[in-house]
Amino acid sequence: MRAMPIERSKIKDQRSKIQNLGFLVVIFYFLFFIFDFCFAAPCYGTRMPENHKVNMGVESYTLMKRRLGDNYGKIRSQQQFLDLSYGVFDWFSIDLKGGAGDIRSRPQTTLNVDYATGFAGGYGFRVRFLDKDKVKAVFCFQHISVHPYSEEVNGVRNRGILDDWQTSLLASYKFKMATPYIGTRWSRVDYIHKTGDDKKRKMSDRTRSIGLIVGTDIPINERIWVNLEGQFLDSSAACASVNYSF
Repeated sequence: MRAMPIERSKIKDQRSKIQNLGFLVVIFYFLFFIFDFCFAAPCYGTRMPENHKVNMGVESYTLMKRRLGDNYGKIRSQQQFLDLSYGVFDWFSIDLKGGAGDIRSRPQTTLNVDYATGFAGGYGFRVRFLDKDKVKAVFCFQHISVHPYSEEVNGVRNRGILDDWQTSLLASYKFKMATPYIGTRWSRVDYIHKTGDDKKRKMSDRTRSIGLIVGTDIPINERIWVNLEGQFLDSSAACASVNYSF
């Protein structure tokens, strides 16, 4: 008779875990389809893994528009990632990601090129230099590279690579229901375009390198949270992720 409350407690815990997992899946698909049409940027925020701990997540990132310099037009990209962050120290983390992405080139003087989805990956790090009560501030560096399949347009084989670099400063304040943050970033996007033996590196407009970042972490429970982040001024993009802390 004494074992029954323990068994009921275990069943209740299992049901709770299943419900949390289901809720996590629903949120991810909602964000995947909805935020494909929004504006924002890479999603990490100020929540970092503890010393020798790991954060994992699934991320959907949409670069809606980034203008290139020298009248090369603009570039777009849709990317999906599995994110992994490792806490080297409580104040320093290594961020890695792997997945898939495409490139959509919109030049001003030549034909559009829509590359099929191929490999995409990235790396970076974050340093927390302020952690006082509910306020945190971090310095971030990230790099993303997209390598889609080649695309033939009017008999010409096009090959493209997208390199996205950024450094940023973020500050957050923790409320009960969410942890919003705001910051600024310097960024650069390179579109490497090759046709035959002709290879050009088309860089983003250098007069639009400074951007504004606005985001928030929304906790589901102690280990699971949703990250939404918006980036403006230097480009228009959209990013959302669901994350789990081990």
